[in-house]
Amino acid sequence: MHANGMDKKQLITTEEFCVFYGTNKAVCDVTMGIPAGLVTAIIGPSGCGKSTFLRSINRMNDLIPGCRVEGKLMIDGQDINIPKVDVVSLRKNVGMVFQKPNPFPKSVFDNIAYGPRIHGVKSRNKLSDIVRNSLQQAALWDEVKDRLDHNALDLSGGQQQRLCIARAIAIKPSILLMDEPASALDPTSTGKIEDLIDDLRGNYTIVIVTHNMQQAARVSDYTAFLYEGELIEFGETGKLFTNPEKKTTEDYITGRFG
Repeated sequence: MHANGMDKKQLITTEEFCVFYGTNKAVCDVTMGIPAGLVTAIIGPSGCGKSTFLRSINRMNDLIPGCRVEGKLMIDGQDINIPKVDVVSLRKNVGMVFQKPNPFPKSVFDNIAYGPRIHGVKSRNKLSDIVRNSLQQAALWDEVKDRLDHNALDLSGGQQQRLCIARAIAIKPSILLMDEPASALDPTSTGKIEDLIDDLRGNYTIVIVTHNMQQAARVSDYTAFLYEGELIEFGETGKLFTNPEKKTTEDYITGRFG
């Protein structure tokens, strides 16, 4: 839809990647390359493995007992599941925004400063710069600049979600994962999140899970269609939506199932 990315560097690549919960295979043999600096949407019906795949990119599934992976998932050519990988630095590089806004019960300022502080930024001036820059990037600065000491839970739902995006980018990740980031929001707030994704394109590699196909068509450059844990089709969003290669993809996007 936006840029042609296959000549772009592929930042996240998978080879026959699988995720198991116990004996249940949630994601099966996914092989694809997600291009750097663009927005890739992951679509598919509920329970098809979208969120499981997304959470694999920063190893959030490690927190689920009985979860294991097979195959390879590489960021910048490095397999992130080998024992020597430092999960803390992986998660610093791969930010995550969840379906429901989840600000910490702290001030707006402390929400954004939290990550940088953990990673060793002590200077108040430097923290103030990071807070301002992150909120500006998240298109929230003008709305909260006079309320930085207010509790973040006093913000509206849409503002809280943009705050969570600002918090994620405060630690300068190269990848931003978004798991249905607008599904809990009203249409106006959803529009703001979509505009924000558009603004962040190019500065981050964004992977967004959405059940809303119109949203995928609006915001993404590439789309991956997962069905029952398998990657059915992956390609440029415009092509996948107007001229899909697989009958299953066509059936899904025309509403025959899902």
